[in-house]
Amino acid sequence: MATLADRAERLNFRLRGHGGGDRESGSRLPALIAMTDVDRMPDPLAAAAVLPRGSAIILRHYELDALDRRELARRLVDVCRPRNVRVLIGADPFLACAVGAAGIHLPENMIKTGRATWRLWRRPDWLVTAAAHSRVAMTQAQQSGVDAALLSPVFATKSHPGAAPLGILRFTDLCRTSSLPVYALGGISVRTARLLRGSGAAGIAAIGGIIGDSR
Repeated sequence: MATLADRAERLNFRLRGHGGGDRESGSRLPALIAMTDVDRMPDPLAAAAVLPRGSAIILRHYELDALDRRELARRLVDVCRPRNVRVLIGADPFLACAVGAAGIHLPENMIKTGRATWRLWRRPDWLVTAAAHSRVAMTQAQQSGVDAALLSPVFATKSHPGAAPLGILRFTDLCRTSSLPVYALGGISVRTARLLRGSGAAGIAAIGGIIGDSR
């Protein structure tokens, strides 16, 4: 039976093989990105330990105080580095530098407000992703110089019950008109991931689908 990682790898393989957008970076992009969540993924270290080699994990856990988040980030890097799993730090390039992370993830508000101080910290080998929830946000992400966008919510998700899902048709349109590789996020499970075939997605970003919770 196919896993979410299998579905993600197939999307990533098609990206590398068929061109379109900024595909030069396609070969170095992970197929699967895990998103940490204080409530739904309280132990990101355990989740990271079972991620496939070559995948990535974005440390959010914004609710933690600075010292606790720094310690968690350090431990996450220690767990992931030997397994070739890249750790991206959400919204904090300074912390990413301090713990030797593989890059950063920018929430949509950091793109909208033009807070570009992250570029001062950016290292040549970093992977930088940005969150986007609309065509306007996608355009802003493209102009910001990030490597890829996480576009959501593709499907209905209990994480954001009030948010209207993009749906597969709109998601596909945004993927195909983007100069950035785009990851599908929101309501992604093994079942819904099948619908992404042919969308142009670079891969999958998820919380629930990775930890066995389809939300």
